Amino acid sequence: MDAMDKLPIPLLEWFRDNARRLPWRDDPTPYHIWLSEVMLQQTRVAAVLEYYRRFLEEAPDVEALAALPEERLMKLWQGLGYYSRARNLQKAARVIMDEHGGVFPRGYAAVRALPGVGDYTAGAICSIAFGQATPAVDGNVLRVYARLMGDNGDISTPQMKKKADQAVGRVIPAEAPGAFNQALMELGATVCLPNGAPLCRRCPAKGFCAALAQDRVDKLPVRAAKKPRRVEERTVWLIFYGGRVALRRRAERGLLAGLWEFPNELGDGPIPEEWGIGAVPGEYAGRAKHIFTHVEWHMSLRTAKAVSDALPPGWIWADRAGLEETYAVPGAFDGALRLAKEKMGEMG
Repeated sequence: MDAMDKLPIPLLEWFRDNARRLPWRDDPTPYHIWLSEVMLQQTRVAAVLEYYRRFLEEAPDVEALAALPEERLMKLWQGLGYYSRARNLQKAARVIMDEHGGVFPRGYAAVRALPGVGDYTAGAICSIAFGQATPAVDGNVLRVYARLMGDNGDISTPQMKKKADQAVGRVIPAEAPGAFNQALMELGATVCLPNGAPLCRRCPAKGFCAALAQDRVDKLPVRAAKKPRRVEERTVWLIFYGGRVALRRRAERGLLAGLWEFPNELGDGPIPEEWGIGAVPGEYAGRAKHIFTHVEWHMSLRTAKAVSDALPPGWIWADRAGLEETYAVPGAFDGALRLAKEKMGEMG
């Protein structure tokens, strides 16, 4: 009997006593589990709670999500990153409406086939909402598995993911698959923490964890070094007129596709002539940085005052209400967005 075989009973007992009270756990419909799992990807639970509440107010079910205007969908998602996830949510909702009669599919293969749904999300939905013994292995679970088993494999590889899937699938209790998967995720999120800082004394697996027994907790899991990100220097222009600020829509393909942004260009130069906008440059207003997966934006923020309300095609003037309620400006421009709101009165 290995460590994974010993895990289910103490883990479920620990989860019974330590599980956080979360809204999607109180009402674990497939829609709620799906929405929460997509929102929780690379976002802390505390940050997701308000997004989840607000999203359900406007899209309480699959039918409402399928019908939600894209502009509103993007605004509701603002701050959660990776807007493609929101678009895939809506694509999947429309598939459910068109191909499944508006009823969330129950079979793992059908759930997995929905746009944007991977192995982990499908496993979470099927186990938690439908009581099926399907593993749900995310980064937290991979970390628990690697330490519990003392596995030196690189957790970023498909091979390690497959091993963890098989190990979880082998021991997942048929009578409590949803609770077991949630307990594993919870253990990784609250006890078996990353970066060599786990709370081992609180762990239900401390008596049979290989990493703890071998004093290798800070060495596991193993992850290959990432390639360095490309750095781009950009100038972001806050162009004001009549108490409003200029925004332009990004292209429909590529990074931050279809979202609104403050006009910006590579390098550090004047307002490009090809924009065709007359403006008097103002002041240098600081620096900002945003890190994407493969690139870093290092941004110089500059202000300007337009000489008329004429704008290039695809640009709009946004007032404060528009910035707050209508236009989805991605998190990369958070610094510029705060500055725009501060300057609107004086740059009118």
